[in-house]
Amino acid sequence: MSSTFALARPRMRKGTGMILPALVLLLAFFVVPVALLLSRSVTEPELGLQNYRELLASGTYAKIFFNTFLVAGLVTLITALLAFPVAWALVIMPRLLAGLLFAIVLLSMWTNLLARTYAWMVLLQQTGLINRTLMQFGLTSEPIPLVNNLTGVTIGMVYIMLPFMVLPIYGVIRKIDPAILQAAALCGATRLQALGRVLLPLAVPGIASGALMVFVMSLGYFVTPALLGGTSNMMLAEMIAQQVQSLVNWGLGGAAAFILLVVTLSLYALQLRLIGEPKGTA
Repeated sequence: MSSTFALARPRMRKGTGMILPALVLLLAFFVVPVALLLSRSVTEPELGLQNYRELLASGTYAKIFFNTFLVAGLVTLITALLAFPVAWALVIMPRLLAGLLFAIVLLSMWTNLLARTYAWMVLLQQTGLINRTLMQFGLTSEPIPLVNNLTGVTIGMVYIMLPFMVLPIYGVIRKIDPAILQAAALCGATRLQALGRVLLPLAVPGIASGALMVFVMSLGYFVTPALLGGTSNMMLAEMIAQQVQSLVNWGLGGAAAFILLVVTLSLYALQLRLIGEPKGTA
């Protein structure tokens, strides 16, 4: 027994030495900044929880929180509804067509974020392609306001977040044995019944992983809401940036950022409890 422990010690030391750089990086770039942010949120301008009380009691900040969670929820829901058929198509399409569609999905993710957001600004403005097309076909008599509001933010963010939902769902659906769906058909299930009672339940882990990723990323997104939303529809990330950069109010900005972090970790813990570890795309 003692010889076994003696042989195991060098391996343990070797394993610790391999993960030590990662632990140092995690400590330096995550734990320490979060600890400093938390300390500033309760010490500036004075020691106490006044920043948190102001955030939770003010109607202005309550509207910002509401806008943030509303947009994040809508983006997650719409993205899931769009991503599932895309992921299913990637699985059942011929390899050549699937490869082309997969390349389009990845290309949209790799394109510069600022360029994509400005492209949507051009498309959604009153003289943009979308409004001109709607008026040309007689669907509207005047331009629809699609920018400087939550509608434009939702549209732009759905486009940006779509690949992050498609990939996890695709990874899970690809692992489903086609014989399961064939067995459902042999048992008399229609296509809709096979979809609702077989395919969707089996794809839940991928949908949940993608939904968590999209929702959390949407909560903290800055560029797209700032360009497409406007000041009257401010979201939490914009408010944090304004407090820190313009007003130099690190206390309030740190409190808002810490609340956002707590919400993110809580959602992740809830997913682990209900569904388990997020599934990969392999």
